[in-house]
Amino acid sequence: MEVKILDLSRQYELIQEKVEKAVCEQMRSGMYIGGKAVADFEKKFAEYIGVKHAISVNSGTDALVIALKALGIKEGDEVITTPFTFFATAETIAMVGAVPVFVDVEEDSYNIDPEKIEEKITEKTKAILPVHIFGQPANMERILDIANKHELVVIEDACQAVGAAIAGKKAGSIGNAGCFSFFPTKNLGAFGDGGMITTNDDTTAIICRAFKEHGMAQNGAKARYILQGVEDDLANTVSTDILYNPYKYYNYLIAYNSRLDAIQARVLDIKLDFLDDFNGKRAEIAKFYEKELGSCSEVITPQIKDKVTAVWHQYAFRCKKKDEMGNFLASKGVGSAAFYPVPLHLQKAFEYLGYQEGDLPVAEMLTKQTVCLPIFPELKEEELQYIVACIKEFFEK
Repeated sequence: MEVKILDLSRQYELIQEKVEKAVCEQMRSGMYIGGKAVADFEKKFAEYIGVKHAISVNSGTDALVIALKALGIKEGDEVITTPFTFFATAETIAMVGAVPVFVDVEEDSYNIDPEKIEEKITEKTKAILPVHIFGQPANMERILDIANKHELVVIEDACQAVGAAIAGKKAGSIGNAGCFSFFPTKNLGAFGDGGMITTNDDTTAIICRAFKEHGMAQNGAKARYILQGVEDDLANTVSTDILYNPYKYYNYLIAYNSRLDAIQARVLDIKLDFLDDFNGKRAEIAKFYEKELGSCSEVITPQIKDKVTAVWHQYAFRCKKKDEMGNFLASKGVGSAAFYPVPLHLQKAFEYLGYQEGDLPVAEMLTKQTVCLPIFPELKEEELQYIVACIKEFFEK
């Protein structure tokens, strides 16, 4: 039997009719960038997360860059984050000229350890950027306590955690801003790239909208006033033309071109209706793995904190024979993933920061032990049984 780590074609079959109809309608409309489709999806996504504003961009990476810039992070500032995550988290900090400061993670949740944050705070620290890794939210209550005490902003990297929650409050609605990725492999995935910034702060939303689109027009004028105190009459004008804004060639800030296209917005709008159901199926698969593997002495299964609703972007268990396990599963036709093979503080791109092996032992241990199993919602019962049987066979041998 062959079981892929992820099979997006199965999900496509479930939504094919609706998606193809919507995409064809959008192509016939002649509106491919911006417009009603994007505005409608932003509104729907904001309502789902429980925030005032959702600002679409063209990737989760751009969401992080623009959120950092909008919240005032600049060259020489320090931003505290986790070393156990995808490269973009720390990369974007460096891209805006700031310095990523890595804090070790919790052994059970794989998330940044809030009890180790304060010792890394200096006069240059301006923000904390926790990652809700693999779909489980970090300890935001403790992180916000620390941030408020030291007057720091908090940007949630929720790229793997759309729909996750703490005590009913959605990831991406808790800090000063939240960042999401719609990369096709995510729980809410586009048919290409895409991302979103969420916030409850009107000012942050204005600046994000300016930075995502060349610092132009009304949002650009408003953002320049917020950032530089320079007022312009254009800030008080309103364009009613959805297709063409006559003020688009008035530019006020050096910014980016980061737009979610209308076809992706239509796809994501449809898939958002299915998200809770898809996440629920992931949770059922996680329970199955926990039941079947929890008694295996060679396996340490992931633990979910109290009051947390995880969305299981990945099911990452710990195994001291990580490489051997991955090779064995591959020999049996079972796809697995080794997230993450290198912690960020030991990546060659961050050699200039001066970290050494042994500095962040928990993260380093996790990179040597975590194995991710298939957990996409469309997995079949016989496939799950086969995966578990293969793992048990590995340990029996």
